Amino acid sequence: MELRLIGDPILRKRAKKVNNFDNIIKELTEEMFSTMYLYEGVGLAAPQIGVSLRLFIMDSREENGKKVVINPEIIEFLGEEVSEEEGCLSIPEIFEDVVRPEGVKVKYQDLEGKLIEEELHGYQARIFQHENDHLDGILFTDKLSLLKKTRIKKELNNLTQKGKKRSQELGSQVRS
Repeated sequence: MELRLIGDPILRKRAKKVNNFDNIIKELTEEMFSTMYLYEGVGLAAPQIGVSLRLFIMDSREENGKKVVINPEIIEFLGEEVSEEEGCLSIPEIFEDVVRPEGVKVKYQDLEGKLIEEELHGYQARIFQHENDHLDGILFTDKLSLLKKTRIKKELNNLTQKGKKRSQELGSQVRS
């Protein structure tokens, strides 16, 4: 699976709802976990591999931290806002502090389509919010202050150009 980089238009589109909970989705998530682990990530959203579906995977490496999340919704933000460093497989080698709520109450479906409601806190909540943003075309760099964006502008521009070029090469491979 090829990772899409910032600059690829699919990363800016709202992904489509998953309606079929079939073997294709199961195989896709298995491939996504392999790709995420290959790049040493903790989360990966379907648009990051060219699939416009409301689906992401995550593994915080904590107890109950490995999840397949389909059609997610954040019901409520919980706790104080906390600033922590984030990175993204679609924006390699750029890491910046991002302010997000410490916890979230969420609902989503699993691989069988079963509805799950739970509260997540700390690292799991951060990963969930970051990956959920991808499904709405939001990147973590969108949440940075103007000063931070200015400081990394050159690197972002270079990556964006690379992402646009790769997008043209992979364009026919976009799936939904």
